[in-house]
Amino acid sequence: MDTSALRNGPIPVPLIAAVALVWLGCAAPTLAVNANTYPELPGPTLKLGREVWLGTCAVCHTDDFSGAPQVTDLHAWQPRIDKGKEILYTQALKGFFGPKGTQMPARGDNPKLSDQEVKAAVDYMVALVVALNSKAE
Repeated sequence: MDTSALRNGPIPVPLIAAVALVWLGCAAPTLAVNANTYPELPGPTLKLGREVWLGTCAVCHTDDFSGAPQVTDLHAWQPRIDKGKEILYTQALKGFFGPKGTQMPARGDNPKLSDQEVKAAVDYMVALVVALNSKAE
């Protein structure tokens, strides 16, 4: 095993994020999210969004390990919400690197999701952030 990269300085954050995403992808089936913790919200779009969110998005957005903004952290979400849903939709659909070097993979790393499903998951997550944080106040 070549260990020269370890001797040459710190491992770049994007590499750490990529390894974490691979690990999460492998571990995701074993990580359970308690669906009862996350409420159903009214309307067919939010119902679909919750289903998609629980199956794809919750693994990262309910566990600090990934570096993704947590649904319980309004402080982290407010600047994102303020940018508007169109930007959130684009970032969720196409993926992006966050300001701390963390990566949001395109379609939450689930290429089977349709645009409608991804957008519904974004709608649910934004509504969930507001709902969970309004209870905390």
